Amino acid sequence: MGHERNEAVSNSAGNTRNGKSKKTLKGDFGELPIEVPRDRHGSFEPQLVPKHQTRRAGFDDKIISLYACGMTVREIQAHIEEMYGTEVSPSLISSVTDAVADEVKAWQARPLEPIYPIVYLDCIHVKVREGAVRVKAVYLAIGINMRGEKEMLGLWLA
Repeated sequence: MGHERNEAVSNSAGNTRNGKSKKTLKGDFGELPIEVPRDRHGSFEPQLVPKHQTRRAGFDDKIISLYACGMTVREIQAHIEEMYGTEVSPSLISSVTDAVADEVKAWQARPLEPIYPIVYLDCIHVKVREGAVRVKAVYLAIGINMRGEKEMLGLWLA
């Protein structure tokens, strides 16, 4: 706030020696403790999570969609900082993506129907960053079960 730690205060407005307050943010994947900067005059307006708000609807979905695009935790952090002008810790991003990982594992282990009258198979080629950018095939299998409902049977990256 205009001076280094333990340095003489040069702010004539008296809005100095500010700190942070703790807040628990409730997201789609549970609770996450965060620290929100504050100032003595109460003039600071947080950009990502407004004052008195403890729930950020859809924010977890944004992190998941970036993660699904193949971005690393650090790339997601930089992207969010660029888009929203605020820093998000790598631990917050990891906790959101870790929660999804459990759901993905459960979905992959679910039992399938023994018979599907129709099965659709398709493929799309996408660019994936693995050190360098490479083109990979993403395969999709969709089946219509005996009740006539569509089910995604699998998704493979090859």
